[in-house]
Amino acid sequence: MSEHSLELKGSLFPLSVLHCSDLSISSLQSLLTAKLAQAPAFFYQAPIVINLQDNDSNPDFIALKQLFTELKLVLVGVTGANAAQKVAAQQAGLAVLQAGKSNTAKAVEPAPQSTTPERSAPAQVVVQHQAMDSKIVEQNVRSGQQIYAKGADLIIKGAVGAGAEVIADGNIHIYGSLRGKAIAGASGDSSKRIYCYNMQAELVSIAGNYWLSHSLQGEFWGKPACIRWQGESLVISELV
Repeated sequence: MSEHSLELKGSLFPLSVLHCSDLSISSLQSLLTAKLAQAPAFFYQAPIVINLQDNDSNPDFIALKQLFTELKLVLVGVTGANAAQKVAAQQAGLAVLQAGKSNTAKAVEPAPQSTTPERSAPAQVVVQHQAMDSKIVEQNVRSGQQIYAKGADLIIKGAVGAGAEVIADGNIHIYGSLRGKAIAGASGDSSKRIYCYNMQAELVSIAGNYWLSHSLQGEFWGKPACIRWQGESLVISELV
């Protein structure tokens, strides 16, 4: 008779956290649809957690789960919930998570607060165009890791492994092999570029326009390359 064992281990996985003040189905559907259009392949079946820290409403979690399923997303749970929200979320089959520090990308950012006391900004997906700083990562990015440079260029002084994801509102510079996913111009700026010293990517995207691995396996596969948006298409050229 063979023996079977069961083992549970703690582990960390990247989760995208959704921040949105208006969690009504109609509003959230519109906001998420617009956001997903920027990088549809990247967010496909992405696990999402809703942050309720500054939201005292009582969302319809069952309807939210259905919406996420229709949009090809996976609603995992909530964080920052009050007592009533925790009960409702658990009844809908969602996990209640403890908030912590994270460098993962957010699916939706809250709208900036108005400087006029009498007015409040409506919920919206924020697209910012500004002078870019640089976020520097001085190590390899390994499978399962996700790095996001918000409002900045991203410089990786190493390789990006298969299953890893690097995202930047600005340009992406990789001083090593790119075998995972690279998403530049994540806030919608199509002038941004991806530079790498060995291009073997699973996916590259600029401002929501993307190519998968099979579209990249040509003249520049395994070579130094620059990916940019030109005219109506992505273009790969030699890195010089």
